Parts: sequence; structure tokens; C-alpha cells
Amino acid sequence: MKKTLFDKVWDSHVVSSVDNGPDILYIDKHLIHEVTSPQAFNVLEDKNISLFRPSQVVATADHNVPTENQHLPIQDALSRKQVTQLTTNCDRHGVTLYGLGHPYQGIVHVIGPELGITQPGMTMVCGDSHTSTHGAFGTIAFGIGTSQVAQVFASQCLLVAKPKSMRVVVDGTLHPDVQPKDVILYVIAKLGTDAGTGYFVEFAGSVFEEMSMEGRMTVCNMSIEMGARGGMIAPDQTTFNYVSGREFAPKGAELESKIAHWKTLPTDEGATFDLEHSFPAEDIRPMITYGTNPGMGIKITDNIPESNDASFIKSLNYMGLKAGSKLLDMPISHVFIGSCTNSRIEDFRAAAAYVAGKQKSAAVSALIVPGSQQVAKQIVSEGLDQIFEKAGFILRQPGCSACLAMNDDKIPAGAYCVSTSNRNFEGRQGQGARTLLASPVTAAAAAVAGKIVDVSQN
Repeated sequence: MKKTLFDKVWDSHVVSSVDNGPDILYIDKHLIHEVTSPQAFNVLEDKNISLFRPSQVVATADHNVPTENQHLPIQDALSRKQVTQLTTNCDRHGVTLYGLGHPYQGIVHVIGPELGITQPGMTMVCGDSHTSTHGAFGTIAFGIGTSQVAQVFASQCLLVAKPKSMRVVVDGTLHPDVQPKDVILYVIAKLGTDAGTGYFVEFAGSVFEEMSMEGRMTVCNMSIEMGARGGMIAPDQTTFNYVSGREFAPKGAELESKIAHWKTLPTDEGATFDLEHSFPAEDIRPMITYGTNPGMGIKITDNIPESNDASFIKSLNYMGLKAGSKLLDMPISHVFIGSCTNSRIEDFRAAAAYVAGKQKSAAVSALIVPGSQQVAKQIVSEGLDQIFEKAGFILRQPGCSACLAMNDDKIPAGAYCVSTSNRNFEGRQGQGARTLLASPVTAAAAAVAGKIVDVSQN
């Protein structure tokens, strides 16, 4: 029987199945952070259950950490309590923790891949919705709730219904100024934020095959923004090259054996999906959102569409925008380049390449926030920090930062922020903040111009 990539990985991890019900799925790696793990650890202690396989759990502090003066005690009481509790819980249960001060600390979905913890063919979960990022490696990776975190703690398994399968194909040649973020924003704008509900998505076609691993991670990161349980891209030589040599990746003969297995994972020719969509790469241009969900996106040169839908009108009112108008040349006051979507070294190289020799608009506050301590070191070693600082950008320490405003990095009410994060919900970046999602290059260009510009026309 012909199988999809998703089927191959899922079926190989099913421990047993409930008659006409969900599967008991074995979980290879469990990633945790300070926000969703405390309650789950409490469940273990309340029930006097030990953590089943601590060696398969990896922890980091990312959501609540400040991005300035990380060597000092955290000032916010709640953030300090959550980070401290994570340390206590990890010490008590024997979990590896990359906390503040550790050279591997960073956003959970950045450090997993860069350390070689994420590998093809795995099942991975985390109490965080953007766990789908790891699907770029041909893994089944998805976010889980707190009760499910406790379930995996206790058994290294999860009771979960198998989703349906969807394939999204993008073939052709991209415009040279189109970034991976533009590709996924285009797909979501075309399909809508509920198109993937009940599905696991495989992204296929020449555009994804030619993408770097960083680009593939950006795409899979945002697969849940179209309502999908997660997204996947078949592992290939690009994947194997990325994984090879990473700190916790297999070495030598073990790596060769793993790669031989990984090569069997791509979808069999003739395998069927429950649903398929295809798009021509040539139609994609630099994208930006205008509303309060990631599906409300347009090409930067397009007009905001018209609609009588009440939620659409409410969204535009919140954003202070009008249907039929353009975002092009609209002034902005804040830029954020970071988050688990776009805080890898490739993102900052692209932004720095645009910024080099230019000066940021005096009207704009622009944050550069690396996704990990390792990325922060790369920024310095490659001299990107000097490019950003000379241009007037503010370089911060690693963390989730202004993606979700759980620390001090908040966007003021009413201000427009061009952001490389994944969500533009009301209040996502701060109460009353107005978020416009875009690629790192588009964000950098907006910081320089002080307004939204089309980088493909510069």
C-alpha cells in the first residue's frame, strides 16, 4: 500500500489503538518551557507519579525571559516565578534544562533543530502551538495542552486521534525578492485560517524542495495558522546536511544508518491524500497582513479587500484601516524581527543584507531579537551586529520577546508594528497594538523607510 510521509511516521509510532477511536502514539521527544509545564509537573506530584523518561525531555526558558540584562534577576515577579519553578521542576525530575545563562538557551523551536535534537521521522510534542516548526525535518510535531503534557510526562505516549492528510504543492520559480514567509502567508491568505482544521499538511513541490531548512521551518511553523494540526516537508539531502554535525545528532556509522532510514520516509509515488491544493510560484509576491488573523494577508501592492462580514469590519476597525485602501507607503513606528518563525541566522543575514549601508528612520523603533544564544553568537561573529547597530537597530538577547508580549518587549497601543512573528491577533504584541506580519526583509525595509515598502520594486 502506498503511504504518505505522514502515514509512515505516524503508523511507526502507534503503540496500540482504541477500537474505532484514537491511537496511543509514542513520543520521541518532549520539549518544555516555563509557561505550560508547571501545572503538568504538579499533576505528577499530586498523583505521586514519576517522570517516565526524563532523558527524552528537553527544557528551556523562552517566553517570559527578558531580552536585556539576562545576567540580572528577572524583575517581573510572575516571570521570575515561572522561570524559577522550571529550574526547580527540572532539577527534581532529572530533566535537561537550558535556562538563562546556558550557552544553549533560546526559543524552544529554535534550539531543538540547531542542536540536532530534532531529527527526521520523529514524533515531537510541546505545550506550545508552534511545535509544528519541527515538521520541516519530516517529523510529526504538534502542540499539546497542559493535561497532555502531564500525560506524556507519565507515559511518553499520547492518546490522540489520527488527523486526515492534506498536501499543498507550490511549483515553479519564485520572484527573487519573495521569502519563505511570503510563501506561507500567501498560502494562508488563499486557503483561510480554517482550511487545515482536522488535517496534517505536507508541503511539496519545487519551491519547498529548493528552500533552506530555515525557510522550511518558517513554513511549517505557520502551518497551524491555517488551522492544521501541523505541517511537514519530506527530508532530503538539504535536511541531512543540516542535521549532520549538530551537537546531539547521530555521528559516524549511526548517522549513515539513520540517513538510510530517513531516505525511505518521503511520500510514495501514487499515495493519496484526503485533500490537495496547488499554487503557481510565479503568482507570489512580498506579502503583508492587514487584519487580526494571519489569513488576512495581501500582496503589498494590493488593496485591502471589501467585505460586509461583521468580524472583518471589526478587525479593520481595530487596525484603524479601511477596505479598498492600500498599505503601501503607510507610516509605521515599530519593527520586530524575531520569534520562533523568523529568528534564525538566515533571517538576520537577509535583513542585514538589505540594511547594510542604510540608516533606520528616526520615527521607527526596530528590535532585532535572536532566537538563541547560538544565533546571537553567529550574529556577532559574522559582523551583522555592527551592520544593525550602525543602521540604528536595537540588538537584544534571545527570547520570544515582542512576539507575544509576555515580557517587557511590548508594542504601544495604537502603534503599527511590522513583525516577523506568526500571529497578528488583537493585543498579541501588547494591548491595543496593531501587528502587520511580514518577512524579515520587508520588516527591515519598513524600518529604513519609516513606512511599508515593496522590496521587489526597490
